Amino acid sequence: MGHAQALMSGGLLGLLLSLPLAADVAQTSEPAAPAALPTPSQQLEEVIVQTTEPRFVAPTRRDRIGRIWAPVLIDGKGPYRLVLDTGANHSAITARAAQSLGGTPVANTVVTGFTGSATVPLLRVNTMEVGDLLIGPTDLPVLMDVFGGAQGVLGIEALKNRRIVADFTHDRLEITISRGERARRDFTVVPLHEVNGLLIADVHVGRARARAIVDTGAQGSVGNQALLNALVRNLPSNAAREDIIGVTLDVQGGTGIPAPDIDFGSLQVKGAHITFGDMYLFQHWKMTDEPTLTLGMDLLGSFDVLVIDYARRELQIRSRTAPEPPYSVRY
Repeated sequence: MGHAQALMSGGLLGLLLSLPLAADVAQTSEPAAPAALPTPSQQLEEVIVQTTEPRFVAPTRRDRIGRIWAPVLIDGKGPYRLVLDTGANHSAITARAAQSLGGTPVANTVVTGFTGSATVPLLRVNTMEVGDLLIGPTDLPVLMDVFGGAQGVLGIEALKNRRIVADFTHDRLEITISRGERARRDFTVVPLHEVNGLLIADVHVGRARARAIVDTGAQGSVGNQALLNALVRNLPSNAAREDIIGVTLDVQGGTGIPAPDIDFGSLQVKGAHITFGDMYLFQHWKMTDEPTLTLGMDLLGSFDVLVIDYARRELQIRSRTAPEPPYSVRY
């Protein structure tokens, strides 16, 4: 098998981000003083993207993985460009953003990423504002600068009962209170259910039934070992060894292969690439026995418009390539 590095200098292809479940975002009981903010020399300078990017939503193309950025005012400063992350239970900021806000860390906390966990400082802020959304006061974990030009993540504690509209064609992001709005006729609806704050769709990957976690903070789609075992007995000749570097900078190896069709019902996605392995976060979520994958922005960013409605527990999708469902999408 070949070998690929999932974190590439300047491109951040394959960076997978998830923060702990709610029960894990808590102050540690140790009496140690809060850690100091990381110095610039401790940060990954080479992964910061300096090129011109869309303001709010970058679509996934052949040469790049898209992202969803939310402009967030923190204590009246900013706006800060935070990655909207439906796989993170809590918002977080980079050390540079924390330094610009001022203040002193109030405690330490343990964050759990896709590939490991780490103890990081917490910075208390009074308010976070984006659109008609206002949260705070809250304590924000301060993480290394591994967000590809963004200044942190906006987690799901800010998204309860919200409706997110990411229009990749028109570079538009809306975060509003959900009023139970039904999908338009040219959209496909994927029902979701919620487990510990995670939004999960029931899908078929080839012939295998699987749980699919909607994770807008992850650049790549990742499956657990149980899903790989359900799909193949022997690895195909084009399988590649891939290292995944998570937000804690821990590295785990996986196996990347072209995936079978992913069937959401009336929507079928062809040509997806999935990296497989029993990543640290699957173990943390206790999702190692049942076939499970995360849907990253490599897939989610390939649509024209993506609507995530937390109140309706729906994913509403409009494709760039087909006017009305049912249809297949290749990316």
